[in-house]
Amino acid sequence: MAIRLLYPTFRPTEESLRAAVAGKVVLVTGASHGIGKASARKLAAAGAVVPMVARSRPELERLAADITADGGTAHAYATDLTDMDAVDLLGRTLLAEYGHIDVVISNAGKSIRRPIAESYDRFHDFTRTIDINYLGPVRLLLTLLPHMRARRQGHIVNVSTWGVLMPPSPRWSAYGASKAAFDVWLRSVAAEIAGDDVTTTSVYMPLVHTRMSAPTDFRRIPGLTVDEASDLISHAVTAKPRDIAPWWAVRVQAWSAVHRDRVQRILERRFQR
Repeated sequence: MAIRLLYPTFRPTEESLRAAVAGKVVLVTGASHGIGKASARKLAAAGAVVPMVARSRPELERLAADITADGGTAHAYATDLTDMDAVDLLGRTLLAEYGHIDVVISNAGKSIRRPIAESYDRFHDFTRTIDINYLGPVRLLLTLLPHMRARRQGHIVNVSTWGVLMPPSPRWSAYGASKAAFDVWLRSVAAEIAGDDVTTTSVYMPLVHTRMSAPTDFRRIPGLTVDEASDLISHAVTAKPRDIAPWWAVRVQAWSAVHRDRVQRILERRFQR
């Protein structure tokens, strides 16, 4: 109950999810594990055709086989989203094979928690997070967006983090900056594409206990399961709100904006040597 109070989830009915996605082509990136895997299963079970993207071909093919065995439709597209030429080819391949993409679930991501003192010789921490969390999704959407706009139909779901709404977190500079970059990009683009009936939802996820979060010890911190997180994705696809965030995030964001200097001083004192 405490987790639900802190991080309320939305579970659309099976009927409403099926009405939203049955027969639609719903692309899921980062589909081999965690939130993406759970979301791909739910969407396919509701009647969507689900192209699934991740680096691991064996994982994707096993998932596609499982979904097919359960009566759904899913296909594996093993792609490294940090390879921009491969991402461009992926987009063109998807359009050639399906004719269009109705919904994009931009879920693939890379998380790194490391103090700056340990990052001086690790510039690749920043390049790999910016590639997977920002440039890769942008490269893919630059290929898919013209077709969505021409059809006057499409929805983009950005699986972001509540940290984007909070004061910048020490030790999360690489991750936070890359997630914020795509968040700002998509919200900027959303204003331009709304007139063509292409919509967006930004899902500001709280902590979700996944393989990606496992290297940081979050065992004592309440968070969502991947199944609960995939409910938020289903809600985003069904209701298409502009954003989904923990109820407390907006309040903390407003307070920290008013007391920006105070927040910064608190963080500086906490992380002084």
